[in-house]
Amino acid sequence: MSSPASRPVPPAAANLLNLRGAVDLSSLKRPAAPSGTAPSGTAPSATSPSGPPAGVAQEGQPGAVAGGPELKVNVTEANFQQLVELSAQVPVVFALWASYSPESGRMVETLDRIVASYGGRLVLGAADIEAFPQLAQAFQVQAVPTAVAVLKGQPVPLFQGSAEEQQVRSLFDELLKVAAANGVTGSLDAGGAAEQEPAPLPPLHQAAYDAIEAGDYAAAAEAYRQALKEMPSDHEAKAGLAQVELMDRLQSVSAQDSEALRTLAANEPDNLEAQLGVADLDVAGGHVEDALNRLVAFIGRNFGPDRETARVRLLELFEVVGAGDGRVAKARQALARVLF
Repeated sequence: MSSPASRPVPPAAANLLNLRGAVDLSSLKRPAAPSGTAPSGTAPSATSPSGPPAGVAQEGQPGAVAGGPELKVNVTEANFQQLVELSAQVPVVFALWASYSPESGRMVETLDRIVASYGGRLVLGAADIEAFPQLAQAFQVQAVPTAVAVLKGQPVPLFQGSAEEQQVRSLFDELLKVAAANGVTGSLDAGGAAEQEPAPLPPLHQAAYDAIEAGDYAAAAEAYRQALKEMPSDHEAKAGLAQVELMDRLQSVSAQDSEALRTLAANEPDNLEAQLGVADLDVAGGHVEDALNRLVAFIGRNFGPDRETARVRLLELFEVVGAGDGRVAKARQALARVLF
């Protein structure tokens, strides 16, 4: 593993939280360590590679998960599953670090400070991948430091390498929006107890959420469509509809199908279905700019019904990524240029 320069992962991945099966965390379940077992790793600090960053609770010390989750915890095989379960109440941000990475200490301390400022709505877990290599494998981490959130047991890539504080806060704000949309609105008090805040969803949104949980994306889409009929200005329903339709299109696509689709799209740049399919795959994989640019280019080369179909799909993907995302604004400008 290397330690590259900052390479943020787009927050669009967070919008696709309900895509199941991206990473299987179940294999990381471990029984509690026997009494007296030393903790696996201690997160580094920016000034002392071998010392923990300020405020990060260590297993077996006050504030560790075993006595009630704190806002900052060192991740071990013994407490990992507890943190995953906690992600059903509050998002858990995993900072994956290694002693050989000079950036690791700075990232952990930056995340420590930022997470603390959110008043218990986020939890930070610092994970030493040298002591817990299975975690890096499960999260498909290719370099350290890397930050990955877990929400309701599902991993959401955040960024790799160092990142500016404002950029991290923007990612966390987006993460909390997705958490709220999925009914995760808890917070931790100073003693580490999870407090669930009442935030009932509108009935049709709740119906859509329940359908997503059951894997019935068609029913979820129908609930969102009904919500839009009743309130055409319901932006959450519009975004939700775009997301579940994407999830529905991708749920039956295997890895083999994906490779075949990419090959077809490369060989036939004007094949509408191939270009739409690869754009879906790219958005789901966090390659937002590639997806949007692909469809803009197709629209610029084609006319008639195929062009309109691609334009409509592009607008739907704008909703999936988020209207406020800078890449969407850039793609809108590019779309206007090829249309007019």
